[in-house]
Amino acid sequence: MRRSAFSVVDGFPPEAQGRDRLNEVLELADFCESAGLSALWVAEHHFHDGGVCPSPAVLLSAIAQRTRRLRLGSMVSVLPFHNPVEVAEEYAMVDRLSGGRLNLGVGSGYIPMEFEGFGVDPKEKRILFDRALSTVLAALRGEPIAAGGPPAPKVRLNVEPWQRPHPPVWVAVQRREAVAHVARAGFSAALIPYATVGSVAELAEEIREFRAALPEGSRAEVAAAVHIYVGEDVPAGRAALQGYLDRRLATQSTFFQAKVEHRPSHARAETLIDSGLALIGDGESVREGMRAYAAAGVDELLGIFDFGGLPIAEVAGSVRAVGAFPP
Repeated sequence: MRRSAFSVVDGFPPEAQGRDRLNEVLELADFCESAGLSALWVAEHHFHDGGVCPSPAVLLSAIAQRTRRLRLGSMVSVLPFHNPVEVAEEYAMVDRLSGGRLNLGVGSGYIPMEFEGFGVDPKEKRILFDRALSTVLAALRGEPIAAGGPPAPKVRLNVEPWQRPHPPVWVAVQRREAVAHVARAGFSAALIPYATVGSVAELAEEIREFRAALPEGSRAEVAAAVHIYVGEDVPAGRAALQGYLDRRLATQSTFFQAKVEHRPSHARAETLIDSGLALIGDGESVREGMRAYAAAGVDELLGIFDFGGLPIAEVAGSVRAVGAFPP
């Protein structure tokens, strides 16, 4: 199981505002590179401080210039909010600037205020997503695509990605019924267990369903994002996680809200930690939790290290500890 990092780039509680979150993510990239982690993924969010990176492509391009080995992932590019041709152009440039290190994560979105801000009807998001993804991948493959409405001629991108036929694609999956659909299409799946499932055992069931639905010979993978804190001040890690969860509910994170409606205890950090859906503790307890994810079938564990206002030194310590764990 590969070990990577995922930053939601959350804006922290009000008392921590003064910190430069975007530059802290650049520092996180340095920690990940030196610790030997496989990749750093960043989220896309708009109009609220639950996530303050509206353009992963811009942030990943900056990271590309200060790293040499680390793979760079969008988690995710929210396709219904954007012109798909522009998405293809921007991420083709990220792949070129990074020397072919892009992991392209895509999704359909889930925050109501973001749909409202872009004037997109959430009921149409899956149709918009499917249509956009088809265009993005065709463009990245170098095929002629329609950048404008009729009678505009079809065009090709003037910047092609390094990776052919296109960078590897992950689709964010937060509905159980969507797991098999993504698998049948041959795409890798990106999962957020704390927001969608009740236990690591339930996650393992989802992954088995995913693998069963894959086309024969498919090399699609499963990535799972999990909050990780390794250190002596476990109460601080728990408090940071609780603050993060409170803010996700306040920003109307719909899938997490729906889960909490059915399982109210999962709004509490202690419940997530006790169920293994967050790994907060000393080195041995976190290693044991990571082994459970490997046994569940996760190919790449995305550690959410920089959450809830944790000091950057604590974030660095967790990254180094995870990087130093034996295979």
